[in-house]
Amino acid sequence: MSKTANREIQLASRPQGWPTEENFRLVSTEIPTPGPGQLVVRNTFISVDPYMRGRMNDVASYVPPFALDAPLEGGAVGEVVASEADGFAPGDTVFHSLGWREYALLDAATVRKVDPALAPVSTYLGVLGMTGLTAYAGLLEVAAMQPGETVFVSGAAGAVGSMVGQIAKLRGAGRVVGSAGSPAKVERLRALGFDAAFDYHDGPVLESLRTAAPDGIDVYFDNVGGEHLEAAIGAMRPNGRAAICGMIAQYNAAEPPAAPRNLTMIISKRLTLRGFIVSDYGQLGKQFAEEVGGWLRDGKLSYDETIIDGIENAPAAFLGMLRGENLGKMLVRV
Repeated sequence: MSKTANREIQLASRPQGWPTEENFRLVSTEIPTPGPGQLVVRNTFISVDPYMRGRMNDVASYVPPFALDAPLEGGAVGEVVASEADGFAPGDTVFHSLGWREYALLDAATVRKVDPALAPVSTYLGVLGMTGLTAYAGLLEVAAMQPGETVFVSGAAGAVGSMVGQIAKLRGAGRVVGSAGSPAKVERLRALGFDAAFDYHDGPVLESLRTAAPDGIDVYFDNVGGEHLEAAIGAMRPNGRAAICGMIAQYNAAEPPAAPRNLTMIISKRLTLRGFIVSDYGQLGKQFAEEVGGWLRDGKLSYDETIIDGIENAPAAFLGMLRGENLGKMLVRV
């Protein structure tokens, strides 16, 4: 390794409401040296994702909170530059969970090789990675979408939402509707094959949804929460199902948001609202890789990426993702 300095982004303070650049710190450290069973990876791409906002709070959750004055973590792909582990050699491309830094020291058991010849390495953080599996498992396993049904996706131009809509069409949905935050994103959804799409800034979500799906919806994939969830409950047909993936509209709220005001409809319509975490669905990994990989090879599935260059710009990329500035997957090219 010719470089001697490593740069990483640390959590300097816990956000109160919306995060700011001041909550992060760029720190220079030494490039680590691997011990037995370890390897050092020079990261190529790191992922910034909505769930990371929750880990910045010091509260109990399904994953531990980020530690103060320590580098943040998250999905990353990169090249092995030093190895003391059997089965890994310099030049291998790998996926791991120690992003937010230029070089990562890893135990071999926490690293997975990926093949850069099969697809661009960035896709292992997006359509072929956790993002794609989230869409696949949430739509098909959690919400149990059936052919012919009407599907509504919020945050539909984002990394997960854009996959949900396309997978729904490929699996035989009768109608797919998406909401997004700009006219350009609405146009992109139509280009991806959504039957209808609307800008949620144009008026009450329920009115826009009723126009886009006048006969109601059977499945709702929720990335947003708040008004979108209330509208989906209102538009659902009897026995409708919602896969609750995220509620990004509420992640930065300083005060508890008002719950949907129509929860009694869950009873009268016999609805199912089910939250899920993608890590609970690892058993679908092989099926997911085969089906989604096939769609990619056949040109049936498209994906978008918004790429920001430089580890020093990772906080800006994260904040931009929270504001919806990305089309598709937000990535940092290290």
